[in-house]
Parts: sequence; C-alpha cells; structure tokens
Amino acid sequence: MKVGIVGTNGIPAKYGGFETLTEYLAKHLGQQITLRVYCPKTNSSNRIKSHNNAELIYLPFDSNGYQSIIYDIVGILHSLIINNKTLILGTSGAVILPFLYPFRKRLIVNFGGLEWKRDKWNYFTRKYLKLTESLAVRICDQVVADNQAFVNYISKEYKRSSTLIEYGGDHTIKKEITPILLRDYPFLQSDYFLSVSRAQPDNNIEMLIHAFQSDSLSNHTLVIISNWNASSYGKHIIQSFRGKFKNILLLDAIYNLEILDAIRSNCTVYIHSHSFCGTAPSLVEAMNLNLPVLCFKTDTNTATTEDKSPLFSNSHELTTLIQSLDSEKLKEIAIQMKEIVNRRYTWKIISQKYMEAFEK
Repeated sequence: MKVGIVGTNGIPAKYGGFETLTEYLAKHLGQQITLRVYCPKTNSSNRIKSHNNAELIYLPFDSNGYQSIIYDIVGILHSLIINNKTLILGTSGAVILPFLYPFRKRLIVNFGGLEWKRDKWNYFTRKYLKLTESLAVRICDQVVADNQAFVNYISKEYKRSSTLIEYGGDHTIKKEITPILLRDYPFLQSDYFLSVSRAQPDNNIEMLIHAFQSDSLSNHTLVIISNWNASSYGKHIIQSFRGKFKNILLLDAIYNLEILDAIRSNCTVYIHSHSFCGTAPSLVEAMNLNLPVLCFKTDTNTATTEDKSPLFSNSHELTTLIQSLDSEKLKEIAIQMKEIVNRRYTWKIISQKYMEAFEK
C-alpha cells in the first residue's frame, strides 16, 4: 500500500501538531507501507530524501500564507497519481475536491478543527475556511476528527460520521534539572505554573496574566512560553506585560525538545488555556509528563481529559481554582492525566487507528 500525506510543513518535525503526527506515523508505519510525505520548498542543500522510513517529496511552494492553498492542491493532485490513499491534514486546499469527486474513495481528511472560528482571521478568510471545511467533510470518503466534540460537531453540522483518532503524547520524556538549565532558567529552582501556546487571542494568554498579576497570586510564578514575535498580538503582549510583574515570565518559543521537556517536567502545575483546539498536542504531552493540568473550559478540553481536569472560564475562576488546590489534589490530578495518556494517547495506538483507516 502507498499512502501520501499532504498538508504539513514537512518532516523532520520541528513544531506543530500535524508535523508531529506525520513524524510518528512514519516511525510506526513506514516499514509496513510506503509513506510519502509532501514537503514545502527548501534549499536544495538542506533536502533529505527520506526520514523515519518515509519518502519525502518536495513541492516548489511555501506551506504558509496564501501560497499554502496551492501547496496543498498540488500535493493532493500528485498524491492521487502515485498513491493508493491520500491523507489530507487540514482543509485549506479542499477547494479542489469537487473536481476530484470520482477519486473520493481514495481520500481521507483530518478535519483539523474549527479553524474558521479563530479571531485572527478576517471575514473573507473565515468564509473561505468554512467553505473548505464543508467541501472536505462532504466529499472525502473518510473524515478523521481528533476530538469527540468534533465528531459530534460533524455529525450535527454535516449529518455524517467521522472516525475519532487523537494525538500521541508519549514522545515527551521527563527530564531532570541540570546545573546548565538552572543557570539559564533560574526560575527552575522554585515552584512555578507553566503554559505553552502560540501567541494568538483564542489561547487566552491575557486571561492567565490577569490572574497572576492579582494580589491573590502575586506570590506564585507564572511562566508562559510562546512565539511572541510571530504576530502583532504576541508583540502587543510583550510590550504590555514583559518585565512589568516580577512573578510573570514571558519566554520566547523553545524548539529544543530536551530543554522544553525539562521546563515542562518540573513545573508545579500546567495550565492549558486553548479555546479552539481539539485534542491539543501540548495538552496530551503535559498529561504524559505526569503533570497536574488545569484547563480552560471547553467541550474539547473536557473530552481530552475525560472531565478529570479542573476547569476555569475567566481570570477570577482561575485565581479561585489555584487557591483551592493542595498537594494531595494536584497529585491525584497528575495520576489521572497519566493514566488517560497510557490508555488513549500513545503513538502506537494512534498509528494503528490510522492504519485501519488506510486499509478500508
């Protein structure tokens, strides 16, 4: 069997949920089937032909911005020519699908999520994303949703079934604090709350900051890691809050997984404040590290944590929640999170589910 994977920034994965998914599908399935991963243009000197038993195919387009639509369309067309099945990650290139209806039995789409609802998009982009979502869900033979809340949404909105396949988190490894890390990140020597997310409004970063700048939590340290310079919103956060409160640390994105795992592994509490993600990779990774997790209240976060993570909807609720937690409760939450990962969110389990989809 030959399967093409379209819609990522390519592998080896540096960041991103779809990229990490592709990385581990290649690792677990690359010896059983022929996997071909479509990658964006890059310098020829940096190109490798294969990775983790997957063949890499480079297209002459960027995978971000409006050029990403062409990138996805060309990838889909090429994959249909040379592969038995095509896994489309995301729906931005789905505008081509009405012309490919005769080949629909060979198309699988990972729905991705309610991308059109994000505040960062303008009116026309939202309309386009809602259109492509509709085309992908209605035309592709199989639809994959990464969260039960999305399965329910697809059933209600489009009157069709979808397959629940989440993300793995067991690639994260618990790390000890080293003298070098302690030198570079002095906050590691004390208790701290941690949140990792992209700098965009729907991740509720300001909500976290407002909670910790209150007198009630002024003796608790909050560390937020994000790609601040990637958006005007992120730059606004930095200008408004960096260095203004001694207990709030805003760190630039960390792409070295060993350093990131060490910072995550040793936090007192992990706060997941995303509001539009499905089964968010950063959440299941934190759960795998045996961390007590607090989540922003959404159907998706509730489904991911099986309603075992304490929830908050605003700064006041978060403040009250943190004040109510003791060490025994935190330990109980951490144990529950790890048990859920072992049962549902390992890459072996996820890869097997995708294999079953490919074989249909």
